[in-house]
Amino acid sequence: MPEQRIVVTIDDSGKINAETHGIKGEVCVSELQELLGEIADLESITKTDEYYQHNELHVQKTQKLGRQ
Repeated sequence: MPEQRIVVTIDDSGKINAETHGIKGEVCVSELQELLGEIADLESITKTDEYYQHNELHVQKTQKLGRQ
């Protein structure tokens, strides 16, 4: 699975800029909201190509075999 990260920078005036890498689809916005929580509101969003791609979910199912 590719690395997923969020880079947060704060400039001299206190403005916060957050950028996601490797997080595709609408998940990136929800991850930013969860990370920033009550610290900051999302003022504007610039969507990159990754936003329009889908995350591949890898689900592993396990099943117990045996008599009940």
